[in-house]
Amino acid sequence: MYKQQIDAYFADQEQLLIDAVCRLVSIDSVEGEGRPGAPFGPGPAAALSEALKLAEEWGLITENHEGYVGTADLNDREDALHILGHLDVVAPGEGWTVTAPYAPKVMDGLIYGRGTDDDKGPVVASLLAMKAVKDLGIPLKRNCRCIMGTNEESGSGDIAWYFARHPFAPATFSPDSGFPVINTEKGMLRPTFSARWPLQETLPRLRRLDGGIRMNILPADASADVEGLSAHEIRPIADGVTARTGVRFTVTEEDGLTHIAAKGEASHAAWPEGGVNANTGLITLLCALPLADGPCRNTLHALNDLMPHGDCYGKAMGIAQEDEVSGKLTLTFSLLQISDTGMEGHFDSRGPLCATEENCLQVAKAAFEARGLAFEAVQLPPHHTPADSAFVKTLLKRYEQYTGLVGECQYTGGGTYVHDIPGGVAFGCAFPGFDTHIHGADERVRISDLMVSARMFAHIIIDMCS
Repeated sequence: MYKQQIDAYFADQEQLLIDAVCRLVSIDSVEGEGRPGAPFGPGPAAALSEALKLAEEWGLITENHEGYVGTADLNDREDALHILGHLDVVAPGEGWTVTAPYAPKVMDGLIYGRGTDDDKGPVVASLLAMKAVKDLGIPLKRNCRCIMGTNEESGSGDIAWYFARHPFAPATFSPDSGFPVINTEKGMLRPTFSARWPLQETLPRLRRLDGGIRMNILPADASADVEGLSAHEIRPIADGVTARTGVRFTVTEEDGLTHIAAKGEASHAAWPEGGVNANTGLITLLCALPLADGPCRNTLHALNDLMPHGDCYGKAMGIAQEDEVSGKLTLTFSLLQISDTGMEGHFDSRGPLCATEENCLQVAKAAFEARGLAFEAVQLPPHHTPADSAFVKTLLKRYEQYTGLVGECQYTGGGTYVHDIPGGVAFGCAFPGFDTHIHGADERVRISDLMVSARMFAHIIIDMCS
């Protein structure tokens, strides 16, 4: 009934969308030190302020909720639909070639920049959908509220704060994943494992190791300092490890230490098979070096046994498992620090519906403790919304109508804002078969994908609120 009106409205809206996405992407909104009104730092606060300004320019009713989230409403009636997006971004990392992370560039039907896909582009598509419904004058009995968060990448404390003070809507979707509908999100196990030892004087020895930048990113970079081995001695061993792992090494000498820089390829922790882990590559190299016996060397070999390079599914640890609905358990060795006197590390595992504390957390804990490593963790449960719910059926219907593609429910290892929201699902904005380089260098979004998403979202708002 409304598709013709929606299609006609969006015929000349592309430049408006592009300009709005670029406004938000131009802001560095990585989490920083909190302060009143900006609980997650000045960057997310600046992005939130700009997004609310944009929404107000488009005729929506806006409110800044103490800097945790911002909301944009179509009217002042009871909420029937929530759209959850976020304005914070992950750190840019290295390797950008098309443009600088916060200098958005439009080229070949794409917008490049940090946040174009995750999640500023989808937020703009959502706001533009609301603007379309408003401008078309379609009568609504209830409200659609777009909730724009500022802490999705670092724990979703913003949404927890908001929903501790406001009710859930009958229907919620987050355009922070992919199409068609993501109705199942894996559970999470993110332990801290550690060891301590006295200062070791015997050479050769490892003096320092730093790997990874965030829990939910497979690391592209890691580095270590070794004492008692020259670059000349390490280089041929490093070349052999590169041949086996794909991790590249730069080896230099300075101030009596040999510095090793490992370079892999970053990936979202939910899809570790898509990257090359610098942490595990560097550990592989260190285990191949003739380091002196001692607790540090023993710890390196224990980590190598538990999480060998290329093991993305927890096989060596004994927690590999899968089910028909949510697929395989994945595991990413994401963070590691080693000093003269100890080690602390973290992995990020995404477990299917069949993963329990008994067959996952307790097994992993036993494996680490058997090798003398301390292990602390809480396992978070998965999220699942039935595929036969009326809301999910509505989303799939509009997806098929506007794309001509088959709509179906899928699972993800990525956690979204709806993970703890009853009946919530992820819906958009990445289409099957297109690599957005999420969390990596040269992140990008297809302009046509955002435009189709906005059209779908407009129709769904009408479905749920009219």
